[in-house]
Amino acid sequence: MRRVNQVLREVISGTIASDMSDPRLEMVTVTSVDASPDLRSARVYITSLGDEESRAGALDALRSAHGLLQSRIAAETHMKHTPTLRFEYDESVETGMRISALLEADPAEERP
Repeated sequence: MRRVNQVLREVISGTIASDMSDPRLEMVTVTSVDASPDLRSARVYITSLGDEESRAGALDALRSAHGLLQSRIAAETHMKHTPTLRFEYDESVETGMRISALLEADPAEERP
C-alpha cells in the first residue's frame, strides 16, 4: 500500500504542476495520499501557502478538477480500480512549526 500511495502522490503532484493552470493551485503541495485497501477511494492531503481563504480556494480547485486527476491516474497506473479522490488540508506541517516555535522559545521571556 505504501508504494501505491507513493505512485498516486507522484501522479497527482505531477499533474497539478504541469497540466493545471488554475492560479489557486500555484503554491499547493501534495504531502501524502492514503488509499483504502480496496483502492476504491483515496484521501489526498495537501498544504498551501497563504491564509484560510487561499487554502479553501485550493481545495475547491482540486475538487473541481478531480475528474482530470482521476483520468490521469487511470492512464498512468493501469490499476484495476481508479480511486475516488477526496482532498483534505494537511495541518501536520503547521502543527510541527508551532511545536518547534514553542520548543525554541525562551522560557525566561514568558515570565513576568
